[in-house]
Amino acid sequence: MEKKTLRLSVGSRGTRLESQRPQRNRMGRNATEVVVESAPRRRVVKALQRPQTTVEAAPAATAAKAKLSEREIERRSRALLKEHVRTEEQRHAAELADRQLRQEQARADALAKEEAEARQVAERLKEDALQAERQAAEGKRQDEAAVQEAQRDAAEPAAKQAPAAKVGGSAGETKESKPSAGPRKSDRKRGRDREEPRHAGRVSPERRRRGKLTVSRALNDEERQRSHAAYLRSQERKKRKAMGAVQVREKVVREVQLPESIVVQELANRMAERVSDVVKTLMKNGVMVTQNQSIDADTAELTIAEFGHTAVRVSDADVEEVIASSDDKPEDLSERPPVVTVMGHVDHGKTSLLDSIRKTSVASGEAGGITQHIGAYQVRTDSGALLSFIDTPGHEAFAAMRARGAQVTDIVVLVVAADDSVMPQTVEAINHAKAAEVPIIVAINKCDKSGADPDTVRNQLLRHGIIVEHRSGDVIDVEVSALTGQGIGTLLEMIGIQAEVLELKANPNRSAVGAVIESRLDVGRGPVATILVRTGTLRKGDVFVVGEQWGKVRALVGHEGARVAEAGPAMPVEVLGLNGTPNAGDILNVVETESQAREISEFRQRLSRGKRAAAGATASMEQFLRIKDGMKTDVASDLKLVVKADVQGSSEAVTQAVERIGNDEVKVRVLHSGVGAITETDVGLAEASNALIVGFNVRANAAARKSAQDRVDIRYYSVIYSLVDDIRSIASGLLPMEIKESFLGNAEILEVFRIPGVGPVAGCKVTEGVVKRAAGIRLLRDSVVVHEGRLKTLKRFTSEVAEVQSGLECGMAFENYSNIRQGDAIEVFEREEIQRSL
Repeated sequence: MEKKTLRLSVGSRGTRLESQRPQRNRMGRNATEVVVESAPRRRVVKALQRPQTTVEAAPAATAAKAKLSEREIERRSRALLKEHVRTEEQRHAAELADRQLRQEQARADALAKEEAEARQVAERLKEDALQAERQAAEGKRQDEAAVQEAQRDAAEPAAKQAPAAKVGGSAGETKESKPSAGPRKSDRKRGRDREEPRHAGRVSPERRRRGKLTVSRALNDEERQRSHAAYLRSQERKKRKAMGAVQVREKVVREVQLPESIVVQELANRMAERVSDVVKTLMKNGVMVTQNQSIDADTAELTIAEFGHTAVRVSDADVEEVIASSDDKPEDLSERPPVVTVMGHVDHGKTSLLDSIRKTSVASGEAGGITQHIGAYQVRTDSGALLSFIDTPGHEAFAAMRARGAQVTDIVVLVVAADDSVMPQTVEAINHAKAAEVPIIVAINKCDKSGADPDTVRNQLLRHGIIVEHRSGDVIDVEVSALTGQGIGTLLEMIGIQAEVLELKANPNRSAVGAVIESRLDVGRGPVATILVRTGTLRKGDVFVVGEQWGKVRALVGHEGARVAEAGPAMPVEVLGLNGTPNAGDILNVVETESQAREISEFRQRLSRGKRAAAGATASMEQFLRIKDGMKTDVASDLKLVVKADVQGSSEAVTQAVERIGNDEVKVRVLHSGVGAITETDVGLAEASNALIVGFNVRANAAARKSAQDRVDIRYYSVIYSLVDDIRSIASGLLPMEIKESFLGNAEILEVFRIPGVGPVAGCKVTEGVVKRAAGIRLLRDSVVVHEGRLKTLKRFTSEVAEVQSGLECGMAFENYSNIRQGDAIEVFEREEIQRSL
């Protein structure tokens, strides 16, 4: 027989009955299994399992039941199942209602308990407040009694010195004068009894300030209350005031350090006086300033004297004493990563070698395939060592960048191409490394190329004092290939060994000191500087001064672009939060306060302005002396430029490269150089001075483009040598043309004819060369040049001709000259203008 399963699901969407295929049980009997699923509790109840016996085994009494149809059995099962489900739902509902009732009862009990406790606390606070009010009233009455008693004591000596008749007055007058000294004790007691009911309902000012008493205020133990000692002090002050004693605060005299100029607010801070008082004092003396303006030292000294302090004059240079660093103790030093600078000639594979080490592709993104920016990176080797790399440009225009890279480095990796050998920038890098006294590791690159000869590189390095280990020297050399990765592991291992020999250490637990590797003006982030920390730890929020600029660290960005919380020794980071763009190579020092950083920055800016002004005055004086002495004052033609670049190092490199162009006749002069996009101010400067604007990896903004239309020439470049070549061509165009004179021939005047309407005409014979009508002539008389000009006409017989050959006769007339004679010689020549170049 078969078994049929009916599944009834009870949920939020109603009741669903599912039926499954009948199965035969182990006994071979038909059965119907009803499974109940309740959605809230997920119970499965076997409601019914009714096995049916076979017809042969069933007794006669159950024969009718055995003959029931399957539909009837299913109907009865459904009815039984529904009844069971209804019973379960009623039971669950009763349990839920009982649980909710118990929870409500418990919540009500807890609330009643809290209200009772709050009521008790409120009553206790009310009693304390009433008690405090009574104590205050009692203290006030005691103070009044004390004042009256003091007045009576002060009046007694005057009464003793009165005339005897006054003293001997009636007894009634004496009795009447006594109570005026003060109320008697019984009167004061009766007055207190009468006043207490009147003050009982009045709310004290202190209680009114406290506001409404709530449960949270009553249960808050941290709320500040007036202490008993404060109450006693206030009563003592009132008593002294009533007695006429005035408390005089002792004046604190301070020594105020006074530079050449100081901001009013800073002056007030150093005197510990209010800024408003200092401003008022200055205005009384006729100095109308605000707290953010500066005043001179003399005015500040008078102000300090008026406030009773002592002024101590200090030099402007003394402000830099706060950044004077002391030597670190040996126990404070810890190991730091080495700083490795990669140097070499252009296109020898420096950036590609770093890309192979870092597993990146920086070289593919460089304009023109050459590095034009200095970059700083950190690399962790397979052995776990941390190395800091600085990539320098190899073009000759970036000599200053290479010099800075050598100054901040510990190890120099000199990259030399095996197929190109030693080049001019290679020699320059060797000189920079020797000047910085840092060890050199020679990386002979491109060893995988055909025609590569590492031995030739080693031999040529001998000429410049570099003796490698393969030539029994002490300079490490490694054959590498940036393309295939050959020798990269060996190079990193050699760098690690060299770093261990140097024993590089720094103190991370001190104020940070670093060097500016590069700086630029970011559109969204403002001035950004790439800093290589030398010692100490640079953290977010540190106040620092770098060159002529200062700032507060707003964010630190690592070489991978992620923000970091701090930067330790030998770690390169981008620093945000400067007030201006510093120069590459400036030193960063962390100071304590913003006022110190601002003072140092202003002092350095004044010093820089003074140097520039002195240089301008010197040039003007030289020009004046030249004019006075009657010397030649021909001024060379100037090509004026306004240079804007993407980073400070590129701006410096472009300026130095273009200023080297020129000679005594033409000079290139940079009026202004800066970092960031070309602005309308730059266009105005170029228009006023008739200058050319050069943008290196930057573009002009919309306002600048609109302002420069048809008025100022703006040229954009992305490769340094293209810029230099273009500026050299423009400067060459300013050179005067070179005049080349070519001899054509000679002629002799045989006869002079006077033709009416034409003037004198010379009958000539060409004795040498050729005479051309468009050529220039010189008229010689006794071998002396008496005239130089051009031919007006050249005729052969009666026809006008272009030229006359040697041995033939012709007629000539000269432009603007008629004093010709028989026997004069004529020299014919031709001039050609040749464009010169620098």
